[in-house]
Amino acid sequence: MPAAASYRRTRKNRLVRALAAVGTGAAVLALPLIGATGASAATGTTTTAATTTAGYPNNLDGWIRESLAIMAEKGIPGTYNGIHRNIMRESSGNPMAINLWDSNAAKGIPSKGLLQVIDPTFNAYHVPGTSFDIYDPVANITAACNYAAARYGSIDNVFGAY
Repeated sequence: MPAAASYRRTRKNRLVRALAAVGTGAAVLALPLIGATGASAATGTTTTAATTTAGYPNNLDGWIRESLAIMAEKGIPGTYNGIHRNIMRESSGNPMAINLWDSNAAKGIPSKGLLQVIDPTFNAYHVPGTSFDIYDPVANITAACNYAAARYGSIDNVFGAY
């Protein structure tokens, strides 16, 4: 039997592989920017303070941490990673996101906020001590986690639209 020919990588193949790797890296970096293609920001402008009234940073990390503190007080299960994963899938971290195209929107009750909650669900699972504004990041996260706990055991068990 003749020996199998060895494959020799040409300089062109290495260049193509390098360009593909760079392109893939750029796509990965762009995903959070285009991840919530179905959601759009609500109109209006908001000015935010550097910290929340509870002293947490007024950003995604702070909102999640503040929600986790409230959840711990109320016995609502969930982890930082589970919340963050779902937020990035649902709204890419935009607290003003609103879905105007799905079946809920067609019924007149679009999904809103960081975890894309509809008004009836938000109202039913609202956690005392948080805002009644569905666009308030901490209230939205905490209500959504309360709902996920009741339905799935924890937000950590949610890996798709819920």
